[in-house]
Amino acid sequence: MIARVMQIWAPRAKNASKVAGRGGVVMPRPRNGAARPQALARSAAALPLGDPWLLGAALVLLVLGVVMVSSASLNIAERQFGHPFYYIIRQVAFVVVGVIAAVLVARTRLVYWEKAGSTLLLVGMVLLALVLLPGIGKVINGSQRWVSLGLFNLQASEPVKLFVVVYIAGYLVRHGAEVRNSILGFIKPMLLLTLIALLLLLEPDFGATAVMFATALGMLFLGGARLLPFAALMAALALAVVGLIFSSPYRMARLTGFMNPWADPFDSGFQLTQALIAFGRGEWFGVGLGASVQKLFYLPEAHTDFLFAVLAEELGLVGSLAVIGLFTLLVVRAYIIGRTAEKAGHSFAAYLAYGLGLWIGLQAIINIGVNMGVLPTKGLTLPLMSYGGSSIVVMCVAVALLLRIAHETRVPDPARTAPIVRVAGAVTS
Repeated sequence: MIARVMQIWAPRAKNASKVAGRGGVVMPRPRNGAARPQALARSAAALPLGDPWLLGAALVLLVLGVVMVSSASLNIAERQFGHPFYYIIRQVAFVVVGVIAAVLVARTRLVYWEKAGSTLLLVGMVLLALVLLPGIGKVINGSQRWVSLGLFNLQASEPVKLFVVVYIAGYLVRHGAEVRNSILGFIKPMLLLTLIALLLLLEPDFGATAVMFATALGMLFLGGARLLPFAALMAALALAVVGLIFSSPYRMARLTGFMNPWADPFDSGFQLTQALIAFGRGEWFGVGLGASVQKLFYLPEAHTDFLFAVLAEELGLVGSLAVIGLFTLLVVRAYIIGRTAEKAGHSFAAYLAYGLGLWIGLQAIINIGVNMGVLPTKGLTLPLMSYGGSSIVVMCVAVALLLRIAHETRVPDPARTAPIVRVAGAVTS
C-alpha cells in the first residue's frame, strides 16, 4: 500500500521541483474535501457580524421600537381603521423587510457602493422630483413627501439621506486633496446638495434638509476641509435658516410655539405641551408599559415623531436614559469602526462609517430634543424605533453597512488582497 502511494506521488513531486527550480512558488492543490482559502474567506463573509456591540444595540432598539409602537398605536388604529393591530402588523412587516435588506447589504462588498455613489444620488434626486409631481406625490398632514407604491408609501427623503452619505464618502476619496487644499473642492458638493435641499424644501421637509446638510458638512470637516470656508458656509447656512423661518408662517408658528408652548397650549403649543406632560407623568420608572394616558388622543403622532414621549411616560427616566445610552453606544461604535478602517487605509469605508454615525446620532438627538421641548418640531422619526417603513428599512441598511465596514476592515476582501503567486514564471493573484 505504501509503495503504491509513493508510486503515484513521485511524478507529481518531480514536476513540482521543476517548477520551483524556475523561481516559482508551488501552491498545493487541495483535495475534493478541502476548501480553497478564498472560498473560505467568501463563506465567512456570507453574513458579516463585524461588531457585536453595534448589532446588539441596533437589535434592542428595533425590538423596543416594535413594543412601543404597539403600545402607542392601539387606540389610534382602532379609531382610524377599526383595527387595533393595523400599525403593529405593518411595523413588524417593515422590520422584517428591513432585516432582509440588511442581510443582503451586509453580504455586498463596499467597492460596489463606492462605484455607485453618483448613480444613487441621481436616483435620489429623481425620487425627490417625482414626489412633487401631481398624481404621484402623496400629501399627508399638509406635506407632499411620499410616493405611493401600493402597499406602502415611500418617503423619498429617507433613502436620499443615505445616498448623500455614500456620495460624499466617495467624493472625499476621489477629491480629498482638492477638498483639503482648495475652496472649490469644498464648494462643488455643496452646490449639488443645495439643489437637493431646494427639492426637499418644496415638499416641504425642513428637518431632512437640516440633517442632510449637517451630516455632509461634518463629513467634509472630517475629510480635512479648510476651516475658513467651512466657517463661512456655516454662517451662510445659519442666515439661510433664519430666512426660511421668517419667510414661512408655519415655520414661524412652530418656532414661537416651541419658545413658549404654554402661551397657546390648545393650538400652536398643543403637541409640545402634551409631550411635556407625558415626560412629567413618567417620573423615575414610568407608569407602566401600555398605561400611558397621553397616547389616548392627547398627543398627536404618538407612534411616529413623538414615540419617545410615550416611552418616557411608560418607562420613566430610567427607560429614557437606557434608550439614549443605546443610541450613544451605536454612534460610538460607528466612530470606532470608522477609525479602525482609517488606520487600515480603507478611506471610503472610514468616511462612510463617520457619515452614518453622524447621521444616526444627529437624527436621534433632534427627535429626542423635539420631544423634550429643547428643539422646535421637525417631523423627524426616531431611528430604528418610530413607525414608518421608509425610515426602518433605510436605518437597517445603514446598520448593515457599518457591520460590513467592520467586517472588511477585520477580514480583508479576498478579491482585493489576494497574495501574488508566481507559478511556472507567470504571475497570478
